Amino acid sequence: MSRETLKIADDGFSFLIKLFDFLVINVGLISTLKVLGLTPTIVDVFGGLVFSTIYLLCGEYSGLYKLSYDAPKKMIIKRSIIGFLLSLIIMKMAVMNVSTLKGVDIAVLTPLTFWGANTLSALINLIARLMIHRYSTKKIFSQKIGIIGLTAGGLSVEKGLLDKYGGAFKKNIAYYDDRGDDRFGYITKSKYMGEVDSLLEACQKGEIDQVYIALPMVARERIRGFLNALSDTTVDTFIVPDLYTYNLSHSQLRAVGNVQTFSVFSSPFEGLGAVIKRTIDIVVGGLITLIILPVLLAVAIGVKLSSSGPVLFKQDRYGLGGKKIKVWKFRSMKVMENSEVVTQATRNDPRVTKFGAFIRRTSLDELPQFINVLQGTMSIVGPRPHAVSHNEEYRKIVDNYMIRHKVKPGITGLAQISGYRGETDTLDKMEKRVQYDIRYMQNWTPFYDIKIIFLTIFKGFVSDTAY
Repeated sequence: MSRETLKIADDGFSFLIKLFDFLVINVGLISTLKVLGLTPTIVDVFGGLVFSTIYLLCGEYSGLYKLSYDAPKKMIIKRSIIGFLLSLIIMKMAVMNVSTLKGVDIAVLTPLTFWGANTLSALINLIARLMIHRYSTKKIFSQKIGIIGLTAGGLSVEKGLLDKYGGAFKKNIAYYDDRGDDRFGYITKSKYMGEVDSLLEACQKGEIDQVYIALPMVARERIRGFLNALSDTTVDTFIVPDLYTYNLSHSQLRAVGNVQTFSVFSSPFEGLGAVIKRTIDIVVGGLITLIILPVLLAVAIGVKLSSSGPVLFKQDRYGLGGKKIKVWKFRSMKVMENSEVVTQATRNDPRVTKFGAFIRRTSLDELPQFINVLQGTMSIVGPRPHAVSHNEEYRKIVDNYMIRHKVKPGITGLAQISGYRGETDTLDKMEKRVQYDIRYMQNWTPFYDIKIIFLTIFKGFVSDTAY
């Protein structure tokens, strides 16, 4: 018989809030019409259903419905405002389009009804969530929490709790570990209370409400012993997965039948994420290409006049999935190297032309890569592609190096706006660049891409280390 060993907890709070919003918006719209002395029609009811659906989708997009009942107050307010404003923008666009149709008279689209009812529903939603938050956190702040293990996992639990409930919550948390103080190696904000036996004794007395076991996988027998002891209490017990044993790049919980797994090496751009990412590349990339056409022409003329040879050249790089792609660039050197051995440009490199040094320092030599973006072999934002020879060198000595190829390479990236652009003459520089590339993969959102594109204008183009 199949047994589901792990199930994602769902207290139904998200569903209740969605249902609450749906009802408040529709009741609010119809009630506003009646207050104004208007008689709702079936068309008005349909308009309300459409608007409430848009509101729910915007709330889902802003992350409002992903928040638990005890989410931080600031986060509730922030996401409520983002979702509300986004829905109003989309609704207003719909109103403008529908209003242009002849013979369509939807009372629910009148400005007073539209703005008043939706503003009221958003306020009711926010007030309701804040009241629930106040009630839930009042109960939570009376709880005592024990963390078994002064480990990376234990510190992550502490950080998560403090981020959620504030720094004052540290008085509710206590660490327990059987090792000596000299073996800890971590600085904690919460107090250390001694060995685990003292925690188990406090649990038996009903003095502890929650216990998090944050021990490494090798401590399997000890974990089993603690679970046996805690099973004789009424304490809520949680095991913190020992994910810190591995260098995880982009972890997600995935179900395979009734089994839940952690994806260790995977791409964040799958399903809808891939569609959104490609849409951004086409729309923003196409717009930027049109804007920079005069610049492209000027640089092309400069390259042609500064030295003999072609204006553009294509160099082999590794793209998505580690497959070779041809990357377009303005020629900045007297030579066009694309062999198995490619020497990185250094300061005062004799191969670089005077005009080439200028366009390399200002990243103008990379503008033709928008052709790659429109072709689909590159993205505007992503890990910078390295020469094939450099890939083969660094994949052997830099941890997680090839994981950066789980996504399309980019014209700019998090590493570039963080100061790691240009020559990677030391192993440390390459390791830092890879760390930033993986951090980008872990934290990707559409807005993250827009932020990086914006910051590139101020931080990513000009660099003293780009030779």
